[in-house]
Amino acid sequence: MFPVDLPTVWAGREKELAVLHAAAEAAGQGRGSVLWVEGEAGIGKSALVAAGLTAREGGSREVLWGTADQLSHRFPLRVMLDCLQVRPRSPDPRRARIAVFLRDRRPGLFAADDIAGTATEMLVSLVDELCADGPTVLVLDDLQWADEASLMLWHRLALAVEELPLLLVSATRPVPTRQDVQTLRAATLRRGGTLLALGALSPDDVRTMTTGVLGAPPGPGLDRLLGRAMGNPLYLRELLDALAREQTAGAVPSGGELSDDALDRVPASFAAALTDRLSVVSAATAQMLRTASLLGGEFAVTDLAAVLRRTASDLAEGLQNAVTAGIVVGVGDQLAFRHPLIRQALYDSMPAALRAALHCEAARTLAGAGAEPLRVAQQLLAAGHTGDEWTRTWVVEAAPALAARAPDIAVELLQRELSVSPLDRADQAVLSVELARVLLDAGRHSEAAARARAALTLPTAPGQQAEMSSILARTLFGQGRNEEALDVLGAALRRPAVPAVWQARLLASLSMVNRASNGDLGTADSTAREALRVGEEAGDAFAVAYALTDLWLTHSVRRDHVAALDYADRALAVLGDAPEYADLRTFAFDGRIFSLQNLDRWPAAQETLCRARDLGQRDGGPGRGVSTLTAAVLLYWLGRWDDALAELDGLERDSTAITYSGLRERGPALLWHGVAAVIAGRRGNTAVATAHLRAGLELPVRTVADRENRDFLLAARSLAAEQDGDPARALAELSVVLDRGPGEMTLLHQWTPELVRLAVAADDAAAARAAVEACRAETAAESRPGRAAAALRRCQGLHEDDPAPLREAVAYYRSVGSPVELTGTLEDLAAVLARRGSAAEARTLLGEAVDGYDGLGAVWDVRRAERRLRRLGVRRGVRGPRPARAQVGWEALTPTEARVTALVAEGRSTPDIAREMYLSRRTVQTHISHVLGKLGVRSRVEIAREALRREAVSGAES
Repeated sequence: MFPVDLPTVWAGREKELAVLHAAAEAAGQGRGSVLWVEGEAGIGKSALVAAGLTAREGGSREVLWGTADQLSHRFPLRVMLDCLQVRPRSPDPRRARIAVFLRDRRPGLFAADDIAGTATEMLVSLVDELCADGPTVLVLDDLQWADEASLMLWHRLALAVEELPLLLVSATRPVPTRQDVQTLRAATLRRGGTLLALGALSPDDVRTMTTGVLGAPPGPGLDRLLGRAMGNPLYLRELLDALAREQTAGAVPSGGELSDDALDRVPASFAAALTDRLSVVSAATAQMLRTASLLGGEFAVTDLAAVLRRTASDLAEGLQNAVTAGIVVGVGDQLAFRHPLIRQALYDSMPAALRAALHCEAARTLAGAGAEPLRVAQQLLAAGHTGDEWTRTWVVEAAPALAARAPDIAVELLQRELSVSPLDRADQAVLSVELARVLLDAGRHSEAAARARAALTLPTAPGQQAEMSSILARTLFGQGRNEEALDVLGAALRRPAVPAVWQARLLASLSMVNRASNGDLGTADSTAREALRVGEEAGDAFAVAYALTDLWLTHSVRRDHVAALDYADRALAVLGDAPEYADLRTFAFDGRIFSLQNLDRWPAAQETLCRARDLGQRDGGPGRGVSTLTAAVLLYWLGRWDDALAELDGLERDSTAITYSGLRERGPALLWHGVAAVIAGRRGNTAVATAHLRAGLELPVRTVADRENRDFLLAARSLAAEQDGDPARALAELSVVLDRGPGEMTLLHQWTPELVRLAVAADDAAAARAAVEACRAETAAESRPGRAAAALRRCQGLHEDDPAPLREAVAYYRSVGSPVELTGTLEDLAAVLARRGSAAEARTLLGEAVDGYDGLGAVWDVRRAERRLRRLGVRRGVRGPRPARAQVGWEALTPTEARVTALVAEGRSTPDIAREMYLSRRTVQTHISHVLGKLGVRSRVEIAREALRREAVSGAES
């Protein structure tokens, strides 16, 4: 069951075992927890965990065990994939699907596809589904060697234990010290994890163990000998096993005392004890085990047979003897060394030069046998030096697969081969091109740019030159160096013999950079159309869709939302559901939602979000399908602020998701903080709003993407000024949004009504006129009247103190279903009517506006609206104090949370709920966390229990 042999005699650790038993039983009852077991090598961590999980069999639970080692710690998710038994040939289709995804997926063409991040989401979903099947225990042994991605996944799972019947048990040594391990340890304990720090066994425990093994209590001489172990169970076991072998030979008398001759033969050190253990197997078996140590702590018999160039049946007898001798143990379909120190002793017994040569030979052999690239790369890395022509060829050919799973490893191997001197220019070119690709995929953009520049000076094929230029331009564009990007793209297109595919892709990039650089929409349009023509002739779906999204962008800036929507739809049709286009497809879905919003086709925008989420889940990813920020903004305008915040909460846990184009841009982060700050401010959560404002305002605004994503942040800053009682400063803060540069996307009409309201309040006629004219210009640009036209009517009514256009706006917002804009317009109309003496109608409209604000939880807006109308002589009447919005209990649940609760009560897993509700898995997890807090329960089981109890009470009352 576990890669650990339990001792035949157990002594001590009663308190620690009790903690493990209690945690396992709690998981069986639906309450998860995290245990952190810590102690020096050989102190008995693994044995304790195994004993604690097997000593009591009450209740069924799945126990999955993974062990990290020094050879695999740089390979992302390696230990967690082993722990969760994710293999292509797994009988579980869920596991097999993840393994195949990791084996076959390649980085995206439009953006740096975070394959490790997607795999992490898939593994989190797998654990969730396993927990839906029944209580689950995950053990991560020798965590100090775990790769960084596995540590992050472990942290993610630790955040979710309160929602799942999941017990996480990690075992680690205090040394070597790693900052990421220490950070995980601190986070685990800070969130309520339990620390089990194991020390040496007491003298009484040592005597108990000795008596049990030898059949007699130890005498004084034997006591002194066992003192060498210093209470370390592993060393003690090795000494006792050596004594048992001596006892078999008649060297230990029944009194438990040793003769002087026997004492001389007992190993004097741990290393000597291991050597003594190896002496019980043949020399050939010992050599076979040394070779096995090259493969890591766990190894497949087929791999060992391949490296030794023998058949598995040839190895059977020797391996069976090694199992009998307690050197290796069976772990599923593999073998593992009984303890990492045993494997390390065997590994260190070989000279370094011999180990390096054997690693190189193992790499070539495993590659010839068709082993996955990561296992071959592990051997090449362990060899520690540059290879030969075969190695360079293999590294170049395997780089795309390595980049998908372990980009940093691919970078290191390529850089190592490039360091060979002398290296001819042809080899330099091949290695440089591949290295530039991998660096870009790894998100190391400045390094990718430098390597691409270097590759452009080497003899490369025209297609490779074009690709290097594309990489260089992308990195420059991401840094806001648009003019340099334009120069690079122009030079690339002027080179002779550029393949049509790359000509189309370069033209599409040129269109995007042109728009951002100088705002020349005409040039950007014509360039995109040429990219479209060349891409269609070349039959390159990526280039065609890229050009279509360029045209969506330019037409959106012009406010021709009808044509923009058509371009987005054409791009989506070209891309289909091919997984290699997931990044560009997400961008196209974002565009479609944006266009539908501006056409006030809100139901269609929601349907698109659901469609994109469904496709994203079928792709095998986290189920986003669109930018989480696009979803949050849509939900904001639909008045579903709690759902918008749930989307944003998911981003807060995973900041790497804050990206539209794969580059880690500031723009989306500005939007994230802006939306969160506006909602918090309008709800009166000043501390939260201030924190987001502070974080957002610390980000520099340098690129067009930054400017286009800062509008919510400006609105939040204006709101804070108004709440401070300074309408003039509030007006000045929001007026910045009117400074829209050439070719910039920023929607002005979303904010111009607020600008007019603030200008009227500050008695600033010039500012009011400027806002009205800005909205008028945007309305005139609309190819079909939409949101801007409605906003203009609202602006005109406020500016001219005329209720007629405001009535038209109210009727329009009612018809299209735009609750946030409707509520604000009702308040504005009430204020205008009050000034005209229509107090009764104003009071009615104020009541409707306040009810709308109450539904949003916008307590600040309620106070402002009532104060605004009170100054005009209108009060809502005596209704008594409004009941505060419930914070706990069933009444506190939002409609989405209530539906999630019902699905949890049905026993549905997080991925199932996400598919049912067209949400991302992260968003569902956030909703479940909110439900746990509001209902005051600790697990999904308790949510289900409370739901059933509530249903029973409701049934009895009815």
